Amino acid sequence: MPKFYARRRLSILGALTALIASVAVLNGPTASAALPTPVSAATARTYLASLTVATENRTGYARDLFPTWITISGTCNTREYILKRDGSNVVTNSACTATSGSWYSPYDGATWTAASDLDIDHLVPLAEAWDSGASAWTTAQRQAFANDVTRPQLIAVTDNVNQSKSDQDPAEWMPSVTSYRCTYVRAWVQVKYYYDLSVDSAEKTALTNYLANC
Repeated sequence: MPKFYARRRLSILGALTALIASVAVLNGPTASAALPTPVSAATARTYLASLTVATENRTGYARDLFPTWITISGTCNTREYILKRDGSNVVTNSACTATSGSWYSPYDGATWTAASDLDIDHLVPLAEAWDSGASAWTTAQRQAFANDVTRPQLIAVTDNVNQSKSDQDPAEWMPSVTSYRCTYVRAWVQVKYYYDLSVDSAEKTALTNYLANC
């Protein structure tokens, strides 16, 4: 198991500058998802080389076998914790529910101001984990994986993008923002390595090719 952000003088010019800045904020990323920094590409390549290559097996899989969301801190469960971590100016109520804030989804480059527009993506999907070794884990081990806020495994992204990704691996799906793909595959390999999960041959080929360009 696991190898376990000057104040400006008020003037016509100053007001114009502030207006331009505010427009930029409205139209550009206002927050960058704070995924824990993955290992370097070189390290990811080394990790990938050590992963077992095996055929995937989904027999017996059910999402309920990976309990989510658990309490992480105070009244905050895993989803609420990640929304606070990955957002900008996030305001929460006494139940830790995000009532306002801004979130930038690095997968598709979209910015959202309603938490309901975000899903918390399991970077390595739960079904993918099951297919590559988690079927042999205990429920407690699968719960730890499904709620891992330490490794680069959980990230707030546009809900329909997450749903489009579903349980696909990098041979089948990658973020549309190409500049994020290196981060994505480094994180993918790190998580698989940490949890001693296997890769299938097409997945390994895709990861190898993406890492070669990192």
